Amino acid sequence: QQVEMDMKIMLDPEDTDNKAALKQQSYETRLPLITRKKSAPMCSQRTVKGHSVSSLWGLPAPHCMDSPLPLLKDVPKGILSPTEQKLVLPAAKRTLQTPPVVSKTVPFHEFPRQPKKSAEALCAPCSSSKGNTAPLPPSSSLPSTRKSKPLWTCPAQQLEFELQIPSQTQDPCFDGDIAVYHGTIDRQAPAFLAFKEHHCLCWESIAFFLEHVEKLLKASAVPLATLDGRKLAEVASGFELHKNPTQRDVLSVLRNQSAVDKLLKPPGQRGRGQGTAPGEVQVMCEGGSRARGPGRQQQWASGVIAASWLRHRLAARGKKTLKESRRRHLENFSIRAKHLAANWNHIRTSRRTIIHIPSLGYPQSIREHIADLAVQQNMQLGRLCDVLDANVDVIYICPLHLSEELLQYYNKLLGLQAAVRSGNPEDMGDLQDRFKILTPEAINSFPKHHMCLATQLKYSPKTIERIKILIQGRDAYIVGGVPHPDDLAVADMLDVPILGSVPEVAQLCGTKSGSKRIFASARVPTPPGEPDIHSHEQLISVLSRLIVAHTDVQRWLFKANRERGGNGTASCDILSHLQCQRWLLQQRRTRGPEGWAQEPALVKISQELPGLLAQHVQPVNEKRFPTWEKFLQTFLSQGGVIEAFPLAADITNLTVDMLIEPTGRVQILSSGDQLHADGPLQCSGSSIPQRSVYPALLHPLCLRVAETCRSQGVLGYFSIDFVTFSHPQTGEQQVWATDLDLCYSEQLALTQLLLYVTDGTLDCVSSSLEVPLASQEGKSQRIQHKESETSSPRGIRCAVASSQLRHSSLSGTCYNILLQMCKAHGIGFDLQEKQGTVFLLYEEEKCCRLGMVTIGEDLQGVLLTFAHNLFIIHQEISPPNMQGETNFKTAIGGIEAVLGITAENKVELEEQQPSKADALRE
Repeated sequence: QQVEMDMKIMLDPEDTDNKAALKQQSYETRLPLITRKKSAPMCSQRTVKGHSVSSLWGLPAPHCMDSPLPLLKDVPKGILSPTEQKLVLPAAKRTLQTPPVVSKTVPFHEFPRQPKKSAEALCAPCSSSKGNTAPLPPSSSLPSTRKSKPLWTCPAQQLEFELQIPSQTQDPCFDGDIAVYHGTIDRQAPAFLAFKEHHCLCWESIAFFLEHVEKLLKASAVPLATLDGRKLAEVASGFELHKNPTQRDVLSVLRNQSAVDKLLKPPGQRGRGQGTAPGEVQVMCEGGSRARGPGRQQQWASGVIAASWLRHRLAARGKKTLKESRRRHLENFSIRAKHLAANWNHIRTSRRTIIHIPSLGYPQSIREHIADLAVQQNMQLGRLCDVLDANVDVIYICPLHLSEELLQYYNKLLGLQAAVRSGNPEDMGDLQDRFKILTPEAINSFPKHHMCLATQLKYSPKTIERIKILIQGRDAYIVGGVPHPDDLAVADMLDVPILGSVPEVAQLCGTKSGSKRIFASARVPTPPGEPDIHSHEQLISVLSRLIVAHTDVQRWLFKANRERGGNGTASCDILSHLQCQRWLLQQRRTRGPEGWAQEPALVKISQELPGLLAQHVQPVNEKRFPTWEKFLQTFLSQGGVIEAFPLAADITNLTVDMLIEPTGRVQILSSGDQLHADGPLQCSGSSIPQRSVYPALLHPLCLRVAETCRSQGVLGYFSIDFVTFSHPQTGEQQVWATDLDLCYSEQLALTQLLLYVTDGTLDCVSSSLEVPLASQEGKSQRIQHKESETSSPRGIRCAVASSQLRHSSLSGTCYNILLQMCKAHGIGFDLQEKQGTVFLLYEEEKCCRLGMVTIGEDLQGVLLTFAHNLFIIHQEISPPNMQGETNFKTAIGGIEAVLGITAENKVELEEQQPSKADALRE
């Protein structure tokens, strides 16, 4: 009450009531209560193993780089400015160009018995900076104008009266009122222009909504209406283009709803326009003439005709504009791609900037079902390690706001480059001028629209402008994620090429059915199956034929074309549930594969399949697809493939990452055996490099697939998934190509981090990772005899890496405390030995996901260390009675299974080596 009275006196010091109140107040000298400002912790009251931690800055700073990463430095202490001490408000630092109260009367239509209004109540101070607007006084502090409410007999008069009481809590420049006189908005008014500038990102939807507001008010002869700017922005931004708002939608954004509603209710009033008598409506006839007549039928007819005409007109105009812009983007993409190809040999060896946009450009229907889309797009922070090349600067577009703690973490992680090469922690440098992490401002404007990162960047003019400044005068190109048409729009805005495929090519070749066609053209082995399934009848018919042709296959897979990460996959052990299984196998055994009658078998199987599938199919993502019907609807809408599951009990999935350069040169960048923490059909990590397939067998298959992709117009990064197993009858190793992803993979990003912290070289042809080892003798020789410097000794390393570790209890632990806890348990990285563990941290809002890379000398040891790390972290962050939701346990179980297979392979290899040695001696 005291603050309101003070504000009231400042606004009108000459008022007699205010003077009286001023005299009655007993003022005394009041000094502000100043408390010593403490450094704000990054998180407060978080728990580690049940103990509350109030501050993370009290922990001792590390003195060496053997920990996962050093902690952040303490917050600098010193004398705080008056603004930091909260003695001076931030808004007080700004100089107002105009006085906050302008003595200027606002013209209104005069009606009889209209109450007198204060001019100051109609004006409000406006700041040009968002968040620094001085607050308006509350309505209770202004002289009341409603003590003696007059009796209004006309709805238009009541409408006029309500307009003269504007909201005292809205910013008139950004989200204030917009006046509509006789169905027309003054688009040159300062308030309207400020409102338009503030909502520029979603202005297309707002403008479309305003057109309908004007038409409705003009047709209803409403003399004066006022729009609530905040409600207008909220309602209009939620509308889809070409979807006409209803009368209720229009009324919801009006401040004087009741008065306008009374004008709309009388019969024939809605159809009235300027120059139309009361009780008549205007109907647009053929040729543009207008027919007048009473009644709601003509009113309804006019609305239907006008809405239909407007809808078709806007739809045609929107399609034409979108088609032209897409055509222009595609033409510019082709021109810049040719320039990139012509100059690639020079660009890749000279100073350049790589703009990484890890966007998941899947269709909207798929993005809506990706949990934590922004976090999923941020799991490739290993792309920052491209600064390993001294000629490369990196601009990483981040879909989340990273805290200062995380920015410091990655600054120190990338600063390890010199220390890794020398083996001395004191050599750690600062590479902040070599990389930038930028977050598009549009992520705040579209929090629930499930936009991919490329689209958010497209609607972020400030971030686009900053990127232009950073790349000015130097070579630059974009490395995206899953291709999307807005990638081309962003490339147009920045005038830089894209190292990637056209979205249409990626959508055609990157689906499950498209990958099958690529593999067939490349003549690489694939599982028995059939692509391009689009109807239920086709599914039953094709599956019946596959079962008859491959009676030894127990399990069949169903993969939707455009889903990711196994989410659109379901499996079913069909043969074991077929009632005619015994008859089927007997017929094949007695009459042979070629001589038995298949038609009766097809009839019996096709009759059983619908009920069998509905009862026994198991989708991978049971939360999204609880039933076969739900999965089948998505499967048939996207199309998909039917595929046989391998025949053996022990199988291994592996991924190979490749690059097709603009010149057509093909590189194999990474390879790894998959780990499965969320089920056998979902990859959650990998061991790098792969050890499950002989390189001499795998390498030609990869090159044939790459050559076919290049012939289809594929460019940039892509990955191939294989499955390998031993044939149950012959014992020979089988390798099937199962999937193709035309985008930058998480495994490749983890590989970049692996190579960065080890300074190693990954040879995918021989499937080996070599790292330089530091030695004291080598150091002294390099210092004393630089001219006769010899290469340092090298060692063999391997790694286990995962970006999909999940634990709900991580949300109660600060990252800094987590790293200190890991250091206390010996979980860290040794710079001299080039082995240990490094973490990837994604965000701090939920903090339930983690990335981890463990490096060691042999695969068995690395797998054991990785599983041990998960066990320690789980024990430390989980309270005794709350284990949390996690995939740590299943990951450990998967590693134990891999360890069993690895031990068996090691024994077999040791048994084979003596015999080979004996053969060589002979």
